[in-house]
Amino acid sequence: MAMRGYFGIGVEGISKPMNLGALFRSAHAFGASFVFTVAADYLKAKSDTTDMQSSVPYYDFSDLAALRLPRACALVGVEFRDDAVELPSFRHPRCAAYVLGPERGSLSDGMVKCCDHLLKIPTRLCVNLSVAGAIVMYDRLLTLGRFAERPMAPGGPATPKPLPVFGDVVVRRAGKRISLDKTRQR
Repeated sequence: MAMRGYFGIGVEGISKPMNLGALFRSAHAFGASFVFTVAADYLKAKSDTTDMQSSVPYYDFSDLAALRLPRACALVGVEFRDDAVELPSFRHPRCAAYVLGPERGSLSDGMVKCCDHLLKIPTRLCVNLSVAGAIVMYDRLLTLGRFAERPMAPGGPATPKPLPVFGDVVVRRAGKRISLDKTRQR
């Protein structure tokens, strides 16, 4: 699951705490760096069986004006809109915060304006909030993770994709190449 960057996921408004608990449990499973709510009341739901808040930072923003993200973190709205990029064609930012709207509504116009990107899951109708979040996180893992290429025939590869190989760090001084590994001077 090693990948560069980080991600967080959250919601703006919420009407079903069980869905939010399930979303946060999935975020914990997929390795989210943080979770958040904007203008939403979240009391630990029974569906969060992993006790995510004891392992992953949780931020509760009272409204959109209070929302603060790390520097260089792209805000990605997940919304069922015609002008949103379909998930299979979306390139995930290395550092991102995904925000979903309430179950019985959409992201506010203000939130949409704050988003760097909008994406949608290409379905015939909206899916459950926790399902939508899990699909987005799975797609992020699949596209940014270090997995072997899919084989041409059914089944899977026996070995994972190899990690990139880098040589020793070399310092040049007065025409000599000196490896930082003292046993490998050149």
